[in-house]
Amino acid sequence: MDVTILHNPRCSKSRASLELVPDAHVVKYLDEPLDREAVLQLLAALEDSPSDLVRRDPLFHELGLTNADVESAEQVADLLSAHPQLMERPVIIRGNAAIIGRPTERIAAFLAD
Repeated sequence: MDVTILHNPRCSKSRASLELVPDAHVVKYLDEPLDREAVLQLLAALEDSPSDLVRRDPLFHELGLTNADVESAEQVADLLSAHPQLMERPVIIRGNAAIIGRPTERIAAFLAD
């Protein structure tokens, strides 16, 4: 099974995903940020809505963002290519499909399909 995990080592859910898929290809997206085109490709594969890929953490609010700023794939791609730390994690990619691995129970169901 060819699986890639977009991973943040500081995130407990992301670390848990590595335990569930120990043979996955791991991309530390904060060290290797996705460019705008790569984010758009990810969003095209994502089963979740584009807005779900954006964390609503303190940085989101410090930047003065609202939900209206992350409604479209284009808006999300612009934001995440500039601020990769706002990407929700972990992201599990298999073939032409991807999910956000929250809660982690989603990962097993996604990989079983």
